[in-house]
Amino acid sequence: MQTPLDLRLLQAFIVLVQTGSFSETSRRLGRTQPAVSLQLQRLEEVTGAPLFTKVGRKLVLTDHGELVLGYARTIMGLQDELQTRLAAPTLEGPVILGTPDLYAAYLLPAVLSGFRRAHPNVNVDLTCALSSKLMAAIGRAEIDLALVTGMPAFRDGEIVAQEPLVWVTAESSSIHLENPVPLAMLPPGNIFRDYGLAALESIGRTWRFACVSESLSGLQAAVFAGVAVSVVGKSSVLPGMRILGRSESFPPLPKVDLVLHRSVKRRNHAAEALGDFIVRHFASSALAPPRTVLTQAGSGSHE
Repeated sequence: MQTPLDLRLLQAFIVLVQTGSFSETSRRLGRTQPAVSLQLQRLEEVTGAPLFTKVGRKLVLTDHGELVLGYARTIMGLQDELQTRLAAPTLEGPVILGTPDLYAAYLLPAVLSGFRRAHPNVNVDLTCALSSKLMAAIGRAEIDLALVTGMPAFRDGEIVAQEPLVWVTAESSSIHLENPVPLAMLPPGNIFRDYGLAALESIGRTWRFACVSESLSGLQAAVFAGVAVSVVGKSSVLPGMRILGRSESFPPLPKVDLVLHRSVKRRNHAAEALGDFIVRHFASSALAPPRTVLTQAGSGSHE
């Protein structure tokens, strides 16, 4: 009979992957570094192979570690759902959640399905719009929650995830070789656009706009048509797209913060429960920020 997995071992493993540091992991878990090291060794014994290898002084997941990490996140996520379902009173009623379509199709399905299992009587109404429009809706008490990309003008939100940005082109396209390079971008005032243009200007590469769209689908259409290069979140890279990098003369891009804002004028238990669920979901995901942070003047990023 196989040895049952200790959930504490999985928790320590997930936190170690997030932090990349035994000292920070031990601080977060309230354990000593030797205790965390022993937990990792025990998990490797139970799963049958090394989870990490060292590249210089950096811990890098092995293929076996990547496999175990995926299952560990699923198992711990299900535990969180069960605890939430058992501990919470029966909730019902509507919740209006706003988020840009840049995230809705790629980051929210797991959140919404998990929340529905925990609270089947809550109806989540999803509104997709630009971050600036959603923040205006929060201010007017038209929606309960807004999961947006941080901007300097957005105050008092909670950073729940960090999304890497990447350059993309069609898999078989050579449009990225043109000079000036044709771009598909969001409208002015969007950080995806600002970061992309600033990066190109930093290396002296010229550009022109081939497409400007408020929606991700518009950017994807231009990319798949082979008429432009775009900047998207890494989670929204689809089959048929190719990520561009330094070797193609496209400089690296920063991460952007996903920030959760809660309406102070529409407080209800169902909305609070969904907000808390979103925070917990991303905390155990690959997009988890270094630590939970309350923003004072935003993070300087947008969708």
